[in-house]
Amino acid sequence: MSAEILNIAARDPFLDASEQATDSAKVHIRVQQRNGRKCITTVAGLADELDVKRILKAFKKNFSCNGAITTDEEIGQVIQLSGDQRANVKDFLVDEEICTEGQLVIHGF
Repeated sequence: MSAEILNIAARDPFLDASEQATDSAKVHIRVQQRNGRKCITTVAGLADELDVKRILKAFKKNFSCNGAITTDEEIGQVIQLSGDQRANVKDFLVDEEICTEGQLVIHGF
């Protein structure tokens, strides 16, 4: 009987499925300050099976900004966008159902 009670404590039944995402499933949206007023938005942690080139093309078209894909040994492919596009990227990824809101982590300022 006591083993069953301990089993209930191991899992929180009130958490949503989107909140139970692991750190490896998190998508990090950061803004980095360049010189003066210029800044760069980076998107890291997208799933490997996603076509990052198509996502970058949609970002560039929808947000009217420039962008590039860089590769990092630890993180993998990182999308860089010119300007502060954190809110736009978050809305796009949630609207297109690429990520859930619980998987997104927004950093900066």
